[in-house]
Amino acid sequence: MINRRFFFDTVRARLFHGRLRAGQIDGMNAILDRFEDVMPEGDDRWLAYMLATAYHETAETMQPVRETLAPSDARAMAILDDAFARGRLKGVKTPYWRLDTGGKSWLGRGFVQLTHRRNYEAMTKVTGIDLVAAPERAMEIDVAVTILFRGMIDGCFTGRKLADFFAGDREDWTGARRIINGTDRAVLVAGYARTFYAAISYA
Repeated sequence: MINRRFFFDTVRARLFHGRLRAGQIDGMNAILDRFEDVMPEGDDRWLAYMLATAYHETAETMQPVRETLAPSDARAMAILDDAFARGRLKGVKTPYWRLDTGGKSWLGRGFVQLTHRRNYEAMTKVTGIDLVAAPERAMEIDVAVTILFRGMIDGCFTGRKLADFFAGDREDWTGARRIINGTDRAVLVAGYARTFYAAISYA
């Protein structure tokens, strides 16, 4: 079992600027609870890297968020449209966030910013949660935790998974970013992960 008091004292001081909001605590508890429930003998490095990913991808809120951190899909789409028009989304060829013929937007949502219909379809198959019929469910915390775990453990996002980087004596904190997004901010996220690991590995 994770020593929650030590965990929260450590991350509060080292990652959250000395203060934790209720939403941040609730989000981390949801991830910790799931790990203890389904992986009681699991590798703490896996948990640390999942926490670090959520920390980075949600801009420290530790709650499922929409791409751009907008309060609504409509606002997120407007922000993305503006950025696309200004040439700020250089890697984007097709505006995937715009409403499709069924009136659904496949913008990023959750702890890991699940984007594009094909990825919602893939996670529907893995989780058994119909994210195609209701993509907004990726904003539900229990669903977001399931996507985080299944995507990173099974390698659903990029084909790379946690076991590729953390197994036995092998650990690659920087390379593990390839599970989510190539090498983007890899060193930064690795630093977060090491801090989370220090907080959860206390005996």
